[in-house]
Amino acid sequence: MRTFIRGGRLIDPSQSLDRVADLVIVDGQIEAVQSPDATGPAALDASSDHAIDARDCLVMAGGIDVHTHIGGGKVALARLLLQDLTDGPESEFLPSPTVAAQRYLQMGYTSCFEPAVLPCNARAAHAEMALAHGLDTGGYCLLGNDDLLLQMIGDGVPQVMVNDYVAAMVAATQCIAVKVVNPGGINAFKYNVRDLDVDTPHPRYGVTPSKIIRTLCRAVYEIGLPHPLHVHCSNLGVPGNIASTIKTIEAADGLPIHLTHVQFHCYGDEGPYGMSSAAQQLVRAMQKHPNVTVDVGQIMFGQTVTISGDTAHQFANHRHAKPRKSALVDIECEAGCGVVPFRYRRRQFVHSLQWAIGLELFLMIDDPERVFLTTDHPNGAPFTSYPHLIRLLADHSFRETALAEIHTDAAAASDLSGLDRQYTINELVAMTRVGPSKILGLGDTGTLRPGVPADVVVYPQRSTWDQTFAQAKYVLKSGRCIAGTDVPSTGSGRPQVSTAAESLHRTHRVDLSLDKSAWKSIVRRYPAAGSSSLGRLAISDDEMRTQLGSTLVNHAPRPRQR
Repeated sequence: MRTFIRGGRLIDPSQSLDRVADLVIVDGQIEAVQSPDATGPAALDASSDHAIDARDCLVMAGGIDVHTHIGGGKVALARLLLQDLTDGPESEFLPSPTVAAQRYLQMGYTSCFEPAVLPCNARAAHAEMALAHGLDTGGYCLLGNDDLLLQMIGDGVPQVMVNDYVAAMVAATQCIAVKVVNPGGINAFKYNVRDLDVDTPHPRYGVTPSKIIRTLCRAVYEIGLPHPLHVHCSNLGVPGNIASTIKTIEAADGLPIHLTHVQFHCYGDEGPYGMSSAAQQLVRAMQKHPNVTVDVGQIMFGQTVTISGDTAHQFANHRHAKPRKSALVDIECEAGCGVVPFRYRRRQFVHSLQWAIGLELFLMIDDPERVFLTTDHPNGAPFTSYPHLIRLLADHSFRETALAEIHTDAAAASDLSGLDRQYTINELVAMTRVGPSKILGLGDTGTLRPGVPADVVVYPQRSTWDQTFAQAKYVLKSGRCIAGTDVPSTGSGRPQVSTAAESLHRTHRVDLSLDKSAWKSIVRRYPAAGSSSLGRLAISDDEMRTQLGSTLVNHAPRPRQR
């Protein structure tokens, strides 16, 4: 079976591809890019082939969201807490995994990654993500506040033992990466320590957040995970926290590190309100440290809910809940969780400044493959706000109009009015496709390169950027049309997703091998400081396939470093 996407503008910065051409798909894989008037073996056979008219359309790989909370216990807890704010699974900021997948596909996204898979809840997280029909998913294993790791670092065990433990937890949870939230701070909160700065020793284990970051960065690098350590820094949301963010970068000792939702970690403490933008300081730090990548965590105005493993921050923030309710959970020996509903207001100084800081970061960081489009869904805003955010980045006059509508003091305190950069379509594709694929080590995703699975989206070029990216005309997954305005529907009330999507779900993970003696040693040690036995926690490949209904996509690690 061949499919021809005819006459669209094909865009793939990884190949320096930007021209009107036909895309040829054979048996679910991209076979060739050819000129629109091609004849011969690759020409269309009307009797057996399928043609998609992409004239006046943009054609690119499916989008990749590197950080979106779509599965796991914290999301379920938020849905339970906020039943009165939501319309069942159709909630704008807390959709069910199935509805979230429909909305992502409609926007042209085909891969999404849950950044906080707690080991003791990994099975439930994967089960939820398996309901995201049509999307590829993957998870980041949450470490850095678990008692066993803190105990090992505090005891000064050899790095190789830490490496084996990290590899074992990533393998047991079927994950692709490692994330740390407020390193050591969640655990310290259980000892009634409300703040743990980067150089402050833990009250029980004596380790500092910088030591945790240094150890985990090295472990992730040495066991060969493609994605750097994914770090939610200390002091989230606190004025002046740019100092701890830069200390976090320095703690990596030059090893790859990814800072997530950096808008929340990019504040100075200057000005009459005691809060200012530190976007320029972070940009300078990134120029000095090429090992750093970031995603922004842009806030957008309106109602949402914040869900985070950072219980210390959520406890401090719960008094600002809108509506006035929250949930804070201590998760035994592993981590914590906090749910606080929140409304960002356009005329409130802090919220307006947060909005401006996020845009400053997007516009000041030159390399679109080092900064990624996120709202930390749903913490900064629902992911459905991405088309609006793209227009803010790509349309200077639209951005200037929006800037004039925020709190006047915040607008005056921001450098945003002096930034006239407009993202090009190639930069947008690099930020949402090429860069995410590269940093996650996905290899055959995020590109239109011949020989890779045909995860392709066709956008009609509408009058504004937000209209263009709000609704795809066609979304193909492994060559099958599963979503889009021109794809037949099933009459479910959300017509742009086909039943073909229901049979398509893949889980990306890194296929780590572990020495049997190392595994047995960790299995013996784990129950003394863990929530359960490691044997019961571990998810087998067979369980992922048969019980959770997901096809595993294995990615090879880099060779182990010593």
